[in-house]
Amino acid sequence: MTMTNKVFIIVLNYNGGKFTKNCLLSLKDINYSNCFILVVDNGSSDNSLNIIENVVEKEFYQGSKNIPVKIIENKKNLGFAGGNNRGIEYALKNGADYILLLNNDTICQDKDFLNKMIEVGERNGRIGIVGPRIYFDDGKIWFAGGKINFLKTKAWHIGYGESKNSFLESGFAKEVDYITGCCLLIKKEIVNKIGLMPEDYFLYYEDVQWCINARKCGYKCVYVPYAFIYHNASSTAKEFSSPYIYYHTRNGLILGWRNNNWILRIIVILFSFWILLKQIIKLIIGYKKDWAKIIIRGVFDFYRGKTGEFSLRVLYSTKPRG
Repeated sequence: MTMTNKVFIIVLNYNGGKFTKNCLLSLKDINYSNCFILVVDNGSSDNSLNIIENVVEKEFYQGSKNIPVKIIENKKNLGFAGGNNRGIEYALKNGADYILLLNNDTICQDKDFLNKMIEVGERNGRIGIVGPRIYFDDGKIWFAGGKINFLKTKAWHIGYGESKNSFLESGFAKEVDYITGCCLLIKKEIVNKIGLMPEDYFLYYEDVQWCINARKCGYKCVYVPYAFIYHNASSTAKEFSSPYIYYHTRNGLILGWRNNNWILRIIVILFSFWILLKQIIKLIIGYKKDWAKIIIRGVFDFYRGKTGEFSLRVLYSTKPRG
């Protein structure tokens, strides 16, 4: 086993102290001793920091394998990439060999999941990014590798929503298009070569772009099905909420534009026109009008070249009505 590799585990928190607490407690007994946990708080406005500090001081070290924990406080919400990047910068300055991005709403029941992923990473110098199988809380599959369709400006999880028993795949590690940032293990030399995660996406698709950047440099993204964790999916930005719809629309188009040649970019633009046409029809017939308005805003912000954070509070204060 390769426990000589120093691993920094970065857990990003944004108003989710209860999730982060459970995540930390699930990490304290993992079977990998040479690791360091960084909790990065992304400008939380609730009592997250108190919860996290309390669990670290009073619960985490009871029976743990002396895994150090450090809390980094950002003054504001820097987005998924921005928040994680502050942790990555710290890890690189402090001798990291590997960096593991881990969502705060995950539970690591497989105590060997990190060992299994590092063992795969050490097999080949061209393997740069590694990820495990990820389950929903109910045991259905959330992630079993990632696929990308640039022309349709989409990236999706293989096996999403399928039951553990019905989803058939080999038990061998395999190359995929991307690894989700929910649980992404990357070698330090890859980060040194391709840079930090792109922060202008702010939320969603920055992990996909990072993996694409690694692949362009000749590195592989590898999915390890026999390593697993559980995920309380989309606890921060609820699926099909306003931010979810907006960022998936805008950032999917950005992804397709950035990673295609000029000929294929024309197809991306034509596809964006088709998205607009569908939403205009919905507005006319009164079907899911709130969603349509958000999607239209996402498309127009793509045309305007707008990146980074965008507040939808000026349009909606609650989840869109279906």
